[in-house]
Amino acid sequence: MAAIASFTARSLRTPRPRPFGASIVHTKSGSLLLRALNAVAQEFDPSSHAEVRAIRKATKRLRKLSLNGYTLYTTCEPCPMCMSAALWAGLDRIVYGATIADANRHCNQIRIPAVEVAARSDMACIVDGPILRDECYALFTHPRMLQAFRLWSTRKRK
Repeated sequence: MAAIASFTARSLRTPRPRPFGASIVHTKSGSLLLRALNAVAQEFDPSSHAEVRAIRKATKRLRKLSLNGYTLYTTCEPCPMCMSAALWAGLDRIVYGATIADANRHCNQIRIPAVEVAARSDMACIVDGPILRDECYALFTHPRMLQAFRLWSTRKRK
């Protein structure tokens, strides 16, 4: 978890900081397969969340649909879309840092806990979190990220 938080924090020094990062790691060996950042704005694709991007890249790299034997680490609790993708991919486990409620303080979220999505599925997946919540939430409260959130158009103005 510390490794993906550190990797994601590097984006805070770029013109497009992002607090959402994910990595896929072999469950037994702990070896890193890959990492990804949220790319919704860059790709003009609302489904380009870090977790979905990591899953897409991993299945392509492994040339198979199943990620059984792998764990997804993510700086924020997966939204229902990301959690569903993780379930469909057959990941063993999801480990997250900040919560959906934490993220919702800064940008729109679908506030259905990842553990609830997993529990309502026919697919088995362990959901652990929050782990290193303070370190991961710090990605959301970094001054550069707070400035970027003001430019994001995901919040409806009332």
